[in-house]
Amino acid sequence: MKGKVAVYPGSFDPITFGHLDILHRGLELFDTVIVAIANNIEKKTLFTVQERKELIRGSINKDDKVIVDSFDGLLVDYVKKVDAPFVIRGLRAMSDFEYEFQMASMNRNLNPEMDTLFMMTSKDYFFVSSRTIKEVAAFNGSVAVFVPEVVELSLKEKFSHK
Repeated sequence: MKGKVAVYPGSFDPITFGHLDILHRGLELFDTVIVAIANNIEKKTLFTVQERKELIRGSINKDDKVIVDSFDGLLVDYVKKVDAPFVIRGLRAMSDFEYEFQMASMNRNLNPEMDTLFMMTSKDYFFVSSRTIKEVAAFNGSVAVFVPEVVELSLKEKFSHK
């Protein structure tokens, strides 16, 4: 990878238009953005890491400036491994800021060469979270205005088997 590279970490369970908004705006600032799915064994997810990778790839229209990957362990270790000193984080509300500020401060302490860029989510998506998307979809509600079609179809398939 050449140029300015950033890591956009998250669980992306599933990816939403809010995530994609942050990703596309990040691509205006960086030559390459690595969407890095955190494989957090503590978190119960609806989609497997492989399914989330496929959903993300299906949502980005094969943009060659985007790399979809996953990682275990600490973000600072992953950032060092891929040699990308920048991290992008989306913020929806003040509660997001407090948590993200703590995490960015800890990460900066563990790796002083790592910088976190906070981006405010678009006004159209500030109330959208993967958790609420899953809750609405679980009760057969429409999530079409919040997620790409590939995600909507996958959610319908997941919840039709429950």
